[in-house]
Amino acid sequence: MYVIFIHGPPAVGKYTIGKLVSDHLHMPLYHNHLAVDLATCLFDFGSEAFKLLRESIWLKSFELAAAHGQSFIFTFNPEATVAEDLIPRLMNLLRSNGGDVLFVELACAEETVLARLSESSRRQFGKLTDREVYMATRDAGGFKHRPLPEPLLRIDTDLMDARTAADLIIETVTATTDNIPFHRDRT
Repeated sequence: MYVIFIHGPPAVGKYTIGKLVSDHLHMPLYHNHLAVDLATCLFDFGSEAFKLLRESIWLKSFELAAAHGQSFIFTFNPEATVAEDLIPRLMNLLRSNGGDVLFVELACAEETVLARLSESSRRQFGKLTDREVYMATRDAGGFKHRPLPEPLLRIDTDLMDARTAADLIIETVTATTDNIPFHRDRT
């Protein structure tokens, strides 16, 4: 089983591109905000309880998916509230169950991020939409995180639209894996 791990800053296009890849490959999309939203319904974002709950959701999700051979697409925004060792632990969980992680890094200019923050689609998931909050978080080091492993693919979303980026991911991932096995455990 594989996890296509799409990561990048806010408003780079992770969800939009991930959804297109998901639809084409018939793989579930595990959008980062699913865990964030669950944790924030109980605790303030960034609080110790929030971080513990979000991390436990991610770890258990990866563990069970690997144990059941369930490939999926995961979107992730590297930021300061995420434990530095979380990504290696997620990778170890997958690999210990015969799975692997295929990293895809998305990037764009900060001007693009700032322009996209106000898009109405971002409100659907309670995403960051305020330019001042983004800039204050950035200036305070809130988007700093340990570098992730070398990606299979880097895409600048300023240079291509979401459909083209998704097609490139699909082409690269399927060539790398000899077709990803789709399996949804319904038990």
